[in-house]
Amino acid sequence: MFHKTKILITAGPTYEPIDPVRFIGNRSSGKMGFAIAEVLAEKGASVTLVSGPVSIKPIHKNINLIKVETAAEMYEACLAQMKLMDIGIYAAAVSDYTPITNSLHKIKKEDEVLTLELRKTKDILKSMGEQKMQHQILVGFALETENEEANAIEKVKKKNLDFIVLNSLRDKGAGFATDTNKITIIDKYNNITKFELKEKRKVAEDIIEYLTKFIDA
Repeated sequence: MFHKTKILITAGPTYEPIDPVRFIGNRSSGKMGFAIAEVLAEKGASVTLVSGPVSIKPIHKNINLIKVETAAEMYEACLAQMKLMDIGIYAAAVSDYTPITNSLHKIKKEDEVLTLELRKTKDILKSMGEQKMQHQILVGFALETENEEANAIEKVKKKNLDFIVLNSLRDKGAGFATDTNKITIIDKYNNITKFELKEKRKVAEDIIEYLTKFIDA
């Protein structure tokens, strides 16, 4: 089914520099996005994986890895690839804010309080949803800590998604830096499907099986 299908996947965190040694980031390991990439590549898909800074590397020869660091770099990489893709799966944990200024030199520990001015980064998923073509399938991820399902349903609508994969940090064994995940999938038809806690490879298989419903449609 996925033979020669062109799929764009994002994974990992982004790092937003404050100075040459410090950054704003998050705890994303990239494991979920990489697992999805590996399973799809094994199924014959042509995968482009845009990854923020992570320690893992893709194994399958059908995966073209594009390394980025910042949210702006990830946006540009996705923008360049989007029109070439049949499916986009946006699993990266992109920083919502980035420092307005990036000091060229290490900031010295002098003042009692250091104030950072931040500005919003581009909403990559929303931008891709606005540019989505009729034949394309768009999948997003959401990590929430409260009002999880309501927030995810809103994102499906606002970002023109076919479905979203929801994680809650309140679920033990789910979220960042774990080998397991517990997800809920919410699609554009308001179907809500809950899954048990599983190894991320098995979670990737569940997501891909759900994806086939939209390819068949």
